Amino acid sequence: MTKVRINSGICGFTATVTAEKVDKRKVRITIESDCEMVQKLAAELPVLDMMSAFTAHLNNPVYRAASKHIRHVACPVPAGILKALEAELGLSIPRDAGIIFIKE
Repeated sequence: MTKVRINSGICGFTATVTAEKVDKRKVRITIESDCEMVQKLAAELPVLDMMSAFTAHLNNPVYRAASKHIRHVACPVPAGILKALEAELGLSIPRDAGIIFIKE
């Protein structure tokens, strides 16, 4: 099981994504968040196939679902879902990612 916590920023919402291997190519995705848009996104993505990690943005099932449910295009939750999928299936090493604002 792989778990990631996503701090979405100014909206104040966080999301906890859990990816559990169903078989060697699929993961079950569960998402806990107080954000109603993320909850709707989660309902559409119960199981993801490994190929989701290799599908371009415009055809990617995660980003297609996000385009229907999440109004803020800079929301980091879709990327976090795909990071959890990759890590759970051994397609990448689990490593923290982030967006850091530099004030000069």
